[in-house]
Amino acid sequence: MVVYQNLPATALDRLFHALSHTTRRDIVSRLVAGQEASVSALAARYDMSFAAVQKHIAVLERAGLVTKRAHGRERLVRGNPRQLARARALLERLERRWTDRFSQLDAVLDEPRP
Repeated sequence: MVVYQNLPATALDRLFHALSHTTRRDIVSRLVAGQEASVSALAARYDMSFAAVQKHIAVLERAGLVTKRAHGRERLVRGNPRQLARARALLERLERRWTDRFSQLDAVLDEPRP
């Protein structure tokens, strides 16, 4: 099992699967500022059923990108910026690795030929 930033591969799969959908990325961007929103308020912003938005939120919750809590009859959702920061850190590490590899390739190609 490969581990990045203390996340097992299955957690990474859930994280990037959750971020792979436009609606889920939009929900995260709305919530990452720290404001809570009810599931109903979020659902009103999208041209899809309430149940579909609930399913998107469940995917985000399983990935740790949002948390949900009960407040009376409402379910309030809040973004988790720390989990998003983990994804960013992993992507930055992968970018550095590929940049280093291309730099090494450039150095080899720039060597004078006999």
